[in-house]
Amino acid sequence: MPEDQIAFALARIGTVMKSLAWDMAEPLGVNPTQGQILAHLAARGPSRVSDLAFALGVSQPTLSDAAAALLRKGMVERRPDPEDGRAVRLHLTGPGRAVAEMVGSPSSVMLSALGELSPHDRDAMQRGLVGLIRALQDARAIPVQRMCVTCAYFRPHAHDDAARPHHCAFVDAAFGDAALRIDCGDHEDAAEEDLAPLWARFSKVA
Repeated sequence: MPEDQIAFALARIGTVMKSLAWDMAEPLGVNPTQGQILAHLAARGPSRVSDLAFALGVSQPTLSDAAAALLRKGMVERRPDPEDGRAVRLHLTGPGRAVAEMVGSPSSVMLSALGELSPHDRDAMQRGLVGLIRALQDARAIPVQRMCVTCAYFRPHAHDDAARPHHCAFVDAAFGDAALRIDCGDHEDAAEEDLAPLWARFSKVA
């Protein structure tokens, strides 16, 4: 079945990406999980350990161990949670932010490989990945991502322009599939009752 071959290809790519993540993280004195924590804190701001574990899709003990290592290395620090006096949030330190800026960037090897694809193939891949991630979210296999297709600001197929059919109400701008975001800092969750209609409009053939 085609699905078998796609799953096999994704597994091979996942293996390569894990290897690239180690190659990038180790010289900076962290492992990939620690690097993900730093990158997430840089992008989203201070966070509780439980929220970080959920966002990164790892167990809380795994996250706690990685956070403890970052504390020892002086890359993060604990501060009281202003919303709950009994809780703490992890904050980046100066050294942690410097490392976060480096580990948060995509691998140059992967960017170069993607650059070999035609714009049409990249657009199709972007759209396909959005659909795959949504299906995995529905199956509770991965954490919810901050994607356009789950955002209150997303207006799919709002324009007749085939190159830029969608609209983002946050920035008030039209855009195409190539600009679909899978992790957006300005994301606002759409209401539960709007998710299915949003996907139906996005999935329609223009």
